[in-house]
This record gives sequence, structure tokens and C-alpha cells, in this order.
Amino acid sequence: MSDWTIGIIGGSGLYAIDALEDPQWIAVQSPWGDPSDEILCGTIGHVRVRFLPRHGRGHRIAPSTLDSRANIDALKRAGCTDILAVSAVGSLSEELAPGRFVTVDQFIDRTTLRERSFFGDGVVAHVPLADPTCPRFTDLAAKAARKAGAKVTAKACYVAIEGPQFSTRAESELFRSWKADVIGMTAMPEARLAREAELPYALLGMVTDYDCWRAPDADVDVADILKVMRENAEIARATLGHLASSLPKQRTVSPIDTVLDTAIVTAMDDWGASNLLRLDAIAGRMLKKLPGRGA
Repeated sequence: MSDWTIGIIGGSGLYAIDALEDPQWIAVQSPWGDPSDEILCGTIGHVRVRFLPRHGRGHRIAPSTLDSRANIDALKRAGCTDILAVSAVGSLSEELAPGRFVTVDQFIDRTTLRERSFFGDGVVAHVPLADPTCPRFTDLAAKAARKAGAKVTAKACYVAIEGPQFSTRAESELFRSWKADVIGMTAMPEARLAREAELPYALLGMVTDYDCWRAPDADVDVADILKVMRENAEIARATLGHLASSLPKQRTVSPIDTVLDTAIVTAMDDWGASNLLRLDAIAGRMLKKLPGRGA
């Protein structure tokens, strides 16, 4: 078995992994709330895999009510070393046609109602987020998607909106003027929280539609989105198999693995008992340094 344990957060259209060996749904408790679902655990070849359906099985959780803190914390507790998010996205560019896949390297966060940090209530931390996705894991995901037959555009900028409604035409045109390439409702604060949890994060977007900017009568239609997602689902599942098989047996260290070393401002002696309990997975690597908590 390798050093990799990859967490897969499956968005709209991806609710299972066909290639998973010895699959078992396991409930993971989190002090931050209830994760979207149990975690499907298994292996693909030499790689451990932990799959979490972002909206829950049956797609019962709306974007604005997702508990991303609980989801990321649960994946950390399940032993994940890296996370790949797979999401449906709308296109803000003529070149990104429905059916295409994109890897994301930048975000514009327009969400307003969601908890966006594990820190702030007695423990202050400021993680760097200039480059919010992991270049290494993103590149591996892009190569795997191409091997699965996807047409992939790299380095897209993703604008995250609150939802659950789609954007207005004026908003869509505004986001295009900001040079955003794709639009979605779920990647933020998910990517922020993954960084705080010291989990390298990559996002593979499945383009399902042109957002409403494209023509006067072009509105976003859920039926059209679902049709494209169904067509892309097989490629997405095949991508996960190719990704696992492409990973080297030895996982080399990522700078993201230790990002909290220089991000946390509050001395550990001042964290308080409640924060020690809540952060025991997110900051578990650091807490092991405290007397009586192991080497």
C-alpha cells in the first residue's frame, strides 16, 4: 500500500466509484457538524480512497446548506492526504463548451452565508491562499482525465456563487468581465478549509452548460445540465481509476502538508480545552507535539 490516501468529493453527477475495491460505507463523526454522508472507503490498486458525496446520496443537500467544515474534517479523520473535488460547472467562456473538463487554479469567492474557517474562536490562523489549489495534484488529475478520454482545459478561474439560484444575466456578464472562466456553487469555502486542514486540493470541473450570458434567450436549464452530467459521469469515474493507478507508491512531501506551522498566531497553551477537542484532526499534527499527546 502507498502513502497516498486520496479523498474524492463527488459533486453533481458523481455518486459512486466503480473501480473501488472492497468498498465499505463508514460513518465518521465530526465536532463541526454532520458530514454530507458516510464515507465510502476502499482501495484502487495500491492507493487508499475515501469518497464523500458532497450533496449526500440522493442529492438532498443544497449548496448553501452544505457543512463544508464537517466534510473536510471528516475526510481528514479518515486519513486523507490529498483531496480531489469533482464538480459540475457552468461556462463563462465561448471556448469552454459543455462536455469539456477544466482544472481550476484560481477562485473568486462570492459566497456569503457559509462558515469559511476552522479558526477564529480562541485560535487565530491566517493560511496563505494565493494559489488555492495544489499544482502537483491538479496536474495528476488533468493527466488522468485526458487518459480517460476527456478534453481538458487547465488553469481555469472559478467564481463561486451562493445559490441555490443560478446567476442573473447581469451577474454573468460581470463575472466574465472579471476574467472568470467557470461558475459554480460548491468549491468555496471547501478549498479554503482544505488548505487550513493541510490537505492539498485539486478541482476537476465538468462543464455542463454555458451560463446565461451567451444569448438573449439562453437561460440555464437543469434538464440540460443533468443530461451532460450523465454523459460525463463515465469519464469522471474512469478518471479516478487512472488517477489512482498513476500515483507513485511513495508520496513526496507537499509544502501544504505543514502550512499551519507559520499560519497559527495563538500560542498552543492558550487554545483552551474546547479548541483542543475541535481541532484534534485539523491541527492533529501540531497537537502531537504537546506533552502527553504523543511524539
